[in-house]
Amino acid sequence: MLYTTPTMIMIPSFISQSLIALGLLSAAVVFTQTATAETITGQSGNVRAEISYDQPEEYQYKNVRLKIIRAGRTILDRKLPQEDEYDRPLGNLSGEENNLAVQDLDGNKEPEIIADFFTGGAHCCTYSLIYSYDSKSQKYLKIRHEWGNGGYQLKDLDKDGLPEFDSRDDRFAYAFTAYADSDYPLQIWHYRQGKMIDVTRAYPQLISSHASKLWQSYTEARQQGDDGKGFLAAYLADKYLLGQGQDGWQRVQQAYKKSDRTKYLADLRKFLRETGYIK
Repeated sequence: MLYTTPTMIMIPSFISQSLIALGLLSAAVVFTQTATAETITGQSGNVRAEISYDQPEEYQYKNVRLKIIRAGRTILDRKLPQEDEYDRPLGNLSGEENNLAVQDLDGNKEPEIIADFFTGGAHCCTYSLIYSYDSKSQKYLKIRHEWGNGGYQLKDLDKDGLPEFDSRDDRFAYAFTAYADSDYPLQIWHYRQGKMIDVTRAYPQLISSHASKLWQSYTEARQQGDDGKGFLAAYLADKYLLGQGQDGWQRVQQAYKKSDRTKYLADLRKFLRETGYIK
């Protein structure tokens, strides 16, 4: 009887090590892709929306996609525009994080989708992509609204069953002083017919309360040795929103006595005119 000895194939050690390393790397890639895939969802009635993205590294967000499903039918499935791969999908700035806002903003019985993003950085910035359904084209239309450092809170301020965007005018950041010493006039928006509309002046009681808090902040800042420029600027803007610009100027002029008084007051008047507070 003849016996055949199995042939042994010798693989050089460096090739063997490379194959093992390749296998481990492949496994790691599969694990990483699975571990970093994230989804943010929200639903109202028969409308469901979800944002999915990959996070290959910390503070890095790629393949950000929005899907909108109506009554089981996918109407939109699209990669979202990002100015930078560090733009972070937040879900809902006004509520629980990782919960996408899907709700009726304008009273037409059709929920809008709000996709909020944070661009990263020490202070800046946040923005919203708002999608509304157009029944004629059966497509979703998008607008973008910038919030700067401040963001917003969705609140039904006038108790009419529809939310307002309770925010602040971020143009005042760094306008007269450092960010930490800046403050901001009240700013309220609502969404109507595919547009964001500034309706701040329709809430005089809220503006008046906000102005009082700004004056208190100015007083406290002065007690701590700060000149209070940022607080006075925001306070005066609130006074103009109330139609009390002359009274506001008198108080600011009496309060601010620093050596740069003339320049500060001139710059403040110019800034309020450029930003629309002085008509």
